[in-house]
Amino acid sequence: MKTSPFFLFCLFLLLFTDCKNPKNNYQDERRQINAMLDEWNTAAAKADYNTYFKYMADDAVFIGTDAKEYWTKTSFMVWTKPYFDRGRVWSFKSMGRHIYFDPAGNIAWFDELLNTRMKICRGSGVLVKQGDGWKIKQYVLSMTVPNEKTDSVVRIKSTIEDDIIRQMNK
Repeated sequence: MKTSPFFLFCLFLLLFTDCKNPKNNYQDERRQINAMLDEWNTAAAKADYNTYFKYMADDAVFIGTDAKEYWTKTSFMVWTKPYFDRGRVWSFKSMGRHIYFDPAGNIAWFDELLNTRMKICRGSGVLVKQGDGWKIKQYVLSMTVPNEKTDSVVRIKSTIEDDIIRQMNK
């Protein structure tokens, strides 16, 4: 598996910057990001295609819960369009969110727990400041699995994911 330079940069930021910014730092940006992410989720719940995608950077990626889901913004727009057109997309409600910033305040990353039809999911992502607003550069949606149920879940998904593992290891 190749590691992207952007991923390495974000990992560097996580490891070598102070994630515990003083509470008074970046409060306006935090409010903007919280509002933007809430509006992004609301746009999906209302099947508002244009609003939903305006919050994603042109080169954004959306990584879904299925191991095969790695969508560029363009491919994600194409794939989701029929669902938006039918007025049925998804509804995610944040139950708690953490937001962190690089020292310059131009890159932010977040994680959150979401109430979804799949029960609790985790959303995480990288945001970039563009002009006076924030855009999603990368978003990762993951289903959570209670530790005591991990073995059962692994058994269920093994038949599908063993094939994916074999294909990717070729």
